[in-house]
Amino acid sequence: MDFKWITLQVKDMQASLCFYQKIVGLPISAHIEAPGMEIYFLGEAQTKVELIYNEANKEVTMARGVSLGFAVENLDEMISFVEKEGLKIHSGPFSPNPSTRFFYVLDPDGLKVQFVEQR
Repeated sequence: MDFKWITLQVKDMQASLCFYQKIVGLPISAHIEAPGMEIYFLGEAQTKVELIYNEANKEVTMARGVSLGFAVENLDEMISFVEKEGLKIHSGPFSPNPSTRFFYVLDPDGLKVQFVEQR
């Protein structure tokens, strides 16, 4: 069985697209529009991030304890990049062992997004 995508309900599609394209670096792989609804799939790999905006769903809440994790080549460069883009580091950086370092930021809807460097 293959894990295909994770779905995120978003309050502001443009803010979410900007975050996941510019900060995370995910390209748009599909776009679907329907009356009052917009859906984007982002990513090049097999597993995608699906963003859904539905004007009828005004309340968007993120599940407690859920985060998305993305690998980076250089954690220090990523920290500098997100700070330059005006994002605050939510927590970290952490180093639970000598080969792993990571930190978290929040996406526009408050979901924790982790950037991890593994050596």
